[in-house]
Amino acid sequence: MQTKQSIAILGATGNMGSALAKSLAKGNYRLLLKSSNPKKLQALVREIKTSHPGADLEAIDCPTEACWEADIIIPAIPYTAQEEVAAKIKEFANQKIVVSIANPLNATYNGLVTDPDTSAAEELQKLLPHSKVIKAFNTTFAADFAQPVIDGKQVDGFVAGNDPQSLETVSEMVRTAGFNPIVAGDLKASRTLENMQLFLIQLTLKYDYNWLAGWKILHN
Repeated sequence: MQTKQSIAILGATGNMGSALAKSLAKGNYRLLLKSSNPKKLQALVREIKTSHPGADLEAIDCPTEACWEADIIIPAIPYTAQEEVAAKIKEFANQKIVVSIANPLNATYNGLVTDPDTSAAEELQKLLPHSKVIKAFNTTFAADFAQPVIDGKQVDGFVAGNDPQSLETVSEMVRTAGFNPIVAGDLKASRTLENMQLFLIQLTLKYDYNWLAGWKILHN
């Protein structure tokens, strides 16, 4: 029997955090949900339990407690909060998978705040040198989780990282969430992935995709 992995989602009541929680509740995972808004968190737990009565999930008050128990940690937070959150979880994230979903966007969405020779994921890896940082879920909008098939095509979910086993683990999470996982490369590939989402946001604003859009590689 496959061992059930525990996933801590920090910022679970945000747009991306709640979308991730609802999607991953379908899988064989134990979800540990942390939010700074306890009332919204309890409402999210009730909503997920209604949709998935068999879901194994728990609202956690303390981020360190959630990370201590978890096998996988997802900081569903803005890039601006990354350094602060990394400092809080560093001790408890040792040798664990930490999924970077952040995009380091500037205030006007016309560029990234990171230098061209780095990425949000690589910066997180520097902050958590003993963790296995994997880039994932950053090229999808929150609405895509509820509708991962757009125009008849399953949206691709790109994954990047340096640890092969962790890439497999996170690819399975991407598949559980409803997307087609594609391993893009090592963690340096996250530079491209973060620029891809910047570009998708720019196109969405220009052509009014209503925040329901995603990437799909068509091939034979």
